[in-house]
Amino acid sequence: MRLATLCIIGILSSCRPAPRDAYVPNRSDSLALGDMAAHDSGDNALLTPRVVTGPTVIVFWLPAADTLSADDQAQALDDLNNATDHIAPTLKRHDIKLLPTNAETIYVALPNHQRRTILLSGVDYPFGYVLVEPGTAERILAGVYTDDELKDELAAYFDLPPTADSTATGPRIS
Repeated sequence: MRLATLCIIGILSSCRPAPRDAYVPNRSDSLALGDMAAHDSGDNALLTPRVVTGPTVIVFWLPAADTLSADDQAQALDDLNNATDHIAPTLKRHDIKLLPTNAETIYVALPNHQRRTILLSGVDYPFGYVLVEPGTAERILAGVYTDDELKDELAAYFDLPPTADSTATGPRIS
């Protein structure tokens, strides 16, 4: 009986999943935005949490978006891609990285090899943007934003100089 109990305990302990705080590889520079459209939400590379080390805009599309109808998914993805295409030159001009992810967790690198966790699974919409500058609070922009709204949010968060086509409205609160 003792031997059977030890065998069962051994089998069960070997089947445990890895702890949630297990090592997360640094994936901050490994994928470009174009990789997001080439893969589906089940792709393992995009599901690996990102580690942010500098000013970054992360475009996220969580697996929970699969609960939307196909038409709603297509419209949201088209709007997200369109707005992202319009802000990409501005981000490049100001040395702000643009990264895609399907992971529900993002890590921000802090001094002394520490990381701060950003969890996206509880936001209003399973897609949108995360504006991150290490050392400051992140801004999660869930849902679809127009080009102008997104540019205004970027200018306010990253303290970018005003452009000729920006509006004088304040940031949108979601």
